[in-house]
Amino acid sequence: MELLKKRILSDGKIVDGNVIQVSSFLNHMIDTKLMYEIGKELVSIFKDYTPTKIITIETSGIPIAAFCALELQIPFIIAKKHTALNLTGDFYTADVFSYTKQSTFNIRISKEYINQNDRILIVDDFLACGGAVEGLIQIINEANAILIGVGICIEKTFHKGAEKLISQGVNLHSLVRIKSIENGVISIIDQ
Repeated sequence: MELLKKRILSDGKIVDGNVIQVSSFLNHMIDTKLMYEIGKELVSIFKDYTPTKIITIETSGIPIAAFCALELQIPFIIAKKHTALNLTGDFYTADVFSYTKQSTFNIRISKEYINQNDRILIVDDFLACGGAVEGLIQIINEANAILIGVGICIEKTFHKGAEKLISQGVNLHSLVRIKSIENGVISIIDQ
């Protein structure tokens, strides 16, 4: 997606050598016009698979899921990372390792929101090692729902998460694929 690629190159920042910070437009302050275009692009890729629900993990995936769900006119589900007094009932759970946070956390989705009749599209902002997507797939499988695909805004190919998921048969599409980050330069794969 050319629009996202240009924005990464103009406004993305490199932190700690290989972390791309896109806080000013994608996952802290949201550029709604860009997010609208991202939503339309992801929907154009996956709409023929007829998703019934979209799933993402809180918090950075929420705007992406919202714009995609609005375009498709379907609900989206937020996999919760934290427990709260208002989260009651039975849950599907999975442990997820976050590359960015360098920690493992437990995600949960209420069993009343996902079932065997659902066709699920997973969306998220980044894909590095694939832990978040694998956790969501585990939950989808436990619910006997069908995974129709995974839509990612930015994939860091050098972490090999996409290779691992594709080798497992996952229908994965990334809007922008980062080949490398070297000497302060982001190298993007032309698609």
